[in-house]
Amino acid sequence: MSDHEHSPGPQADASVRRARPNDAPAVGLVQASVFRDTYRGRVPEEVLAAFEPEPFARAWRESLTAPPEGVHRLLVACAGPQVVGAAATGPSQDPDAGGAWGELGLLAVHPEARRQGHGSRLVNASVDLLRDAGAEAVAVWLPADADETRAFLAASGFAPDGALRERVVGPGGETLREVRLVAALGPEPDER
Repeated sequence: MSDHEHSPGPQADASVRRARPNDAPAVGLVQASVFRDTYRGRVPEEVLAAFEPEPFARAWRESLTAPPEGVHRLLVACAGPQVVGAAATGPSQDPDAGGAWGELGLLAVHPEARRQGHGSRLVNASVDLLRDAGAEAVAVWLPADADETRAFLAASGFAPDGALRERVVGPGGETLREVRLVAALGPEPDER
């Protein structure tokens, strides 16, 4: 290579794809790591201790082997061959949501893989899936005091819509306040 030619530099090997049953152990590990990080200090210690990879992996393997009806999907973010994140989409379970609302039920990127674009790729792919399924809006619930996650989602077009809930998170009836963020899904930019 001459002095005038420039190498493009290292190429990122990052992608998002639909999850397969053999991804379940990696998704379980990511979910357990993220839940421990997210819910530390927000849920009782005995609940935090239950966030183990194996039960999450079993549930995802069952779901991926015998998927529920409808538009339920699990996507994984990969760094090379390694699963480093996951996003689960489906119809909104909220009673006040319109029939054309989708929900991002899980958005998780392993703490060691953050700030590398995986979360943005997962959100974009999830929005595309829900839009293609006919959703007009997508909702996500998160702890009301999860400022970093809220800022990330706000940069992706999500905003609080005023809905709050108190979710029971402990055997003694302990609750966690959650806020709902919603993003309207318009047509793809090139469809306008």
